[in-house]
Amino acid sequence: MPSILPSLNEHIRKQARRDLKPLLSEAKKRSAEHRRSIAALKREVAKLRRELAAIKKRLPEAPKEVAGQVLQKSRLRIDGLKTHRAKLGLSAKDYGKLMGVSGLTIYNWEAGKSKPRRSQLPRIVSVRGIGKREALERLKAA
Repeated sequence: MPSILPSLNEHIRKQARRDLKPLLSEAKKRSAEHRRSIAALKREVAKLRRELAAIKKRLPEAPKEVAGQVLQKSRLRIDGLKTHRAKLGLSAKDYGKLMGVSGLTIYNWEAGKSKPRRSQLPRIVSVRGIGKREALERLKAA
């Protein structure tokens, strides 16, 4: 009596391949979509990093000598900022550009709604010591 086991096994293998083929092709498509979206996200992250580096380059840096002794001795008076801005004849937006913040931030500082962060103090001190000409030159450079 011939054995039907080998032919039965072969039939089961063929049927399993037929059943799995559409599932595998769908999985391959999804995998390719995921790889494309991951690649797009990596490109976007790289672009955002480049933009951030460009923005950091445009921020005014505090002079090295300000970071040490002068910062320790200086104190911040909000009305002093307001009068200095008026003395320079600058809008809050332009004054904010000098300090690396927005004009709205300057208004909020002057109104007492918020206070500058400790990391912003070196820039504030460096801007506080400049005159009108230098302020205009820095704005043109920025």
